[in-house]
Amino acid sequence: MSLEGKLVSEINIKCDGDVFHEIIMYKPHHMCNICPDKIQKVDIHEGELGTIGSVRFWKFTHDGKEMVAKEVIEEIDEEKKLVKKKMIEGDMLEYYKSFYLTIHVETKGENNLVTWILEYEKKNTNVPDPHTFMELCLNITKDIESYHIN
Repeated sequence: MSLEGKLVSEINIKCDGDVFHEIIMYKPHHMCNICPDKIQKVDIHEGELGTIGSVRFWKFTHDGKEMVAKEVIEEIDEEKKLVKKKMIEGDMLEYYKSFYLTIHVETKGENNLVTWILEYEKKNTNVPDPHTFMELCLNITKDIESYHIN
């Protein structure tokens, strides 16, 4: 049984895809107001928002537990509205040797598709695939959508 895995989920959003990408890249601290039940704090620890190598600290709620994560941005493609982040510290790394999160926004007129990709290596076979973390990502997407539609 392989310890490496990949989960991919797509979700259509009715709000502007450019606005969604801007929040993810340049205004993640706004998520504390948009979905405070899920994200409580976002700080930049190194670098500047929206730049490769910048480090962000997150405090969030997952599966009813307060958790923390520190991530570094590894890849940005502004044209494709894509960002890839690697978790470098935090609660998720108690279970996973490596954990990467990619967010891609496709904008086609009124159709905006957000793709979340989780790539990970579990520490052992008893660690579950991060389906509930993916669910959290999708729920955050819905909250951002609702916030910008209303």
